[in-house]
Amino acid sequence: MARIEKKIWPKYFQKILDGDKTFELRLADFECNPEDILILKEWNPETKEYTGRVIEKQVTYVLKTKDVKFWSEEDVKKFGFQIISFK
Repeated sequence: MARIEKKIWPKYFQKILDGDKTFELRLADFECNPEDILILKEWNPETKEYTGRVIEKQVTYVLKTKDVKFWSEEDVKKFGFQIISFK
């Protein structure tokens, strides 16, 4: 079981905190598996600083794909995507 730390923007952090969002879409440039712990640290993109709020979620499912267009074509071809579900 791994502990994986990632930045998350405030609007998405709050949705997770409220229980409305139970997944993450991330570039698959890191290994993530069920039972891992995803540590999401709220990051303000305007100030380029962490806010101090943190959520830890247990990964329940990982789906990897290359069909979404959020990142550059080069990065998608290199890494693909992963959708991370958690509880």
